Amino acid sequence: MRHARLLALLALPLALGAAPAQAATLAQIKASGVLRLATEGNYPPFNFYKNKALTGFEVELGNAVARELGVKPQWTTVVFESLLLGLDRDRYDLVIASHGITPERLKAVAFSTPHYCSGGVLVARPGGPRTLAQLKGKVVTMGVNTSYLAYVQKLPGIGGVKTFSTTNDQLNAVLAGRADAMVLDRFNAIDASKVLPGKLQLGDIVFPERIGMAMRKTNTDLQQAVNKALAKLMANGTYARLSQSYFGQDVRCPAP
Repeated sequence: MRHARLLALLALPLALGAAPAQAATLAQIKASGVLRLATEGNYPPFNFYKNKALTGFEVELGNAVARELGVKPQWTTVVFESLLLGLDRDRYDLVIASHGITPERLKAVAFSTPHYCSGGVLVARPGGPRTLAQLKGKVVTMGVNTSYLAYVQKLPGIGGVKTFSTTNDQLNAVLAGRADAMVLDRFNAIDASKVLPGKLQLGDIVFPERIGMAMRKTNTDLQQAVNKALAKLMANGTYARLSQSYFGQDVRCPAP
């Protein structure tokens, strides 16, 4: 899944012998009056273009963070695979593009506290398995070469795994009774349930993913300021309003 993509290209500047650029400090950002933000712009409903205007849940949330910092947002859109490279080269200050917080990425960048949680959700016909315990002896269908496949194959007690090349093929296998359940990204599962009302049941998140905003590892002042701004937005209702607007539910991570 996209949130678990590993960015081997992060090592490219060092491999080429290029010295990383100096990150703008929080004081410099405030002095400039601009927070340089970056996203992909091609991942609705999180970040996308609508009538040539950049919008989406993460874009609106990034704008709100900039307001809390007392600066104006300035957006750049870059292909997903190049976003963290651009951050390393100081082309922007903050990346908000549905990056999963993984051990590999934490070696290269710093993350804010999670701005939403995703993960693999159990999808079945109504009355089918909702929990990991209910998967015992059941057949699960998964996509070939997806990051969730390896997780599912290690689940104890499942009856088997059937792989298909597309999500539609997996959904059809569940609907036709050729498989008991599938594991699908949380937001893809929500979309599928809207397209097929009454035909699918969403169960537990079995593989949680925490999604954060990325910045340079050395930029601890900015990290603290972003975390403070995000906490305020979550406390004052701004986050809940945006989340309900885009997803019809609160997508923040549950309290530990």
